[in-house]
Amino acid sequence: MTNSVYINDIAAFLPNDPVDNSEIEAVLGQVGERPSRAKKLILRSNKIKTRHYAIDPQSGKTTHTNAEIAAGAVRSLNRNDFDINSIELLACGTTLPDQLLPNHALMVHGELGIPPCEVIATSGICLSGTMALKYGYMAILSGQNSNAVATGSENASSVMRAQNFENEVQSKVAQLEKHPEIAFEKDFLRWMLSDGGGAVRMSDTPNADGISLKIDWIFQKSYANELDACMYAGCEKQEDGSLKGWREYTPHQWLEESIFSVKQDVKLLNDKIIEYTVTRPLEELVESGKVNPDEIDHYLPHYSSGYFRDKVYAGMIEAGCDIPQEKWFTNLPSKGNTGSASIYIILEELFHSKTLKKGEKLLCYIPESGRFSTAFMHLSVV
Repeated sequence: MTNSVYINDIAAFLPNDPVDNSEIEAVLGQVGERPSRAKKLILRSNKIKTRHYAIDPQSGKTTHTNAEIAAGAVRSLNRNDFDINSIELLACGTTLPDQLLPNHALMVHGELGIPPCEVIATSGICLSGTMALKYGYMAILSGQNSNAVATGSENASSVMRAQNFENEVQSKVAQLEKHPEIAFEKDFLRWMLSDGGGAVRMSDTPNADGISLKIDWIFQKSYANELDACMYAGCEKQEDGSLKGWREYTPHQWLEESIFSVKQDVKLLNDKIIEYTVTRPLEELVESGKVNPDEIDHYLPHYSSGYFRDKVYAGMIEAGCDIPQEKWFTNLPSKGNTGSASIYIILEELFHSKTLKKGEKLLCYIPESGRFSTAFMHLSVV
């Protein structure tokens, strides 16, 4: 007999005060002699109004590491007098850890200073946080653990600061003039990504008081066998679509070629993101009977930009999964796109909103454009 798994609490940690659109370039820093020409266009399209950065706006220095952001979310799990020292399993996902080694989850464990426990890190981009949650879910489901805490966290701003782009501007002026799309594909992400962390506490027992979320299932599928990489860092994309990793470049080239910049193939993103992360997987879920759109009370989509909202909806309708937009819940405009932490931060706000009612069904959507993979999570309010 398998156990049931319940989300008992959800917490979010957003560093420093919110930063509005007029302040972004002052906080991240201006690249070159003039303000970004792409910024206004991208901000108008993504519909993000405020976001958080782990940056001191006066000094420009980092205020929190990625591990500290994740640990901050875990420490905020305090429902029903929960003691973080009782954690049996800690699973942490992130896109860009603070270092190559040791793994991110071990750094979070060390930051928390809690007693010895099982610790695992999941790699990836947006899905890394969801897969950390799935690992904890499966550990409890199988009876290996009675409780688990999963996190998703990002400190994207640390690599989006102007200081990381200055040498590139100096060394590649001619190339940027010839190929402005190169600048756009890097500049694009400066105005899209922000910092934050979220934590979920799971156990085999629902809360005695108040609501819990029963995890019904978590579905994940990769289409990396069909498409090239779309979002990447620590490498360069070659003419044939393959990636040439940082170890194939000299340290001088790492700087000269901006190897460690996070880059996005914007054309591939626009052409394929809906088909591969919405329509195809949802068709499969609807046809198998796992998703009945009429039974979903709250739809929680993690899309990177408001630009994609109506496109996501069109893809859902094509898949036979029409969940009206009045049932959608997102806080992208106020919390920004925090990558692997986004679904945690969305869930946290809804979970503590006092609007969820017993018996309601939630469907979460988490896409990843790294090499096109996607996840859906079905929850029931108990």
